[in-house]
Amino acid sequence: MLTCRQATQLLSEQQDRQLLLKEQSGLQFHLMMCRSCRRFGKQMKTLSVLSKAYKRFDEEQKD
Repeated sequence: MLTCRQATQLLSEQQDRQLLLKEQSGLQFHLMMCRSCRRFGKQMKTLSVLSKAYKRFDEEQKD
């Protein structure tokens, strides 16, 4: 089983690349068991969505 440190590293890397099947399955198993890492994953997704929305807003303002 992954440690929380490994799981959060994979959650971060997931933003930039597609995880290998072994990484994905290990991460999903860890997330089923770990509330803190699930919360971290949700926060990562929220930050990503907000960042993309801000980028679009900023580009619209420049036009």
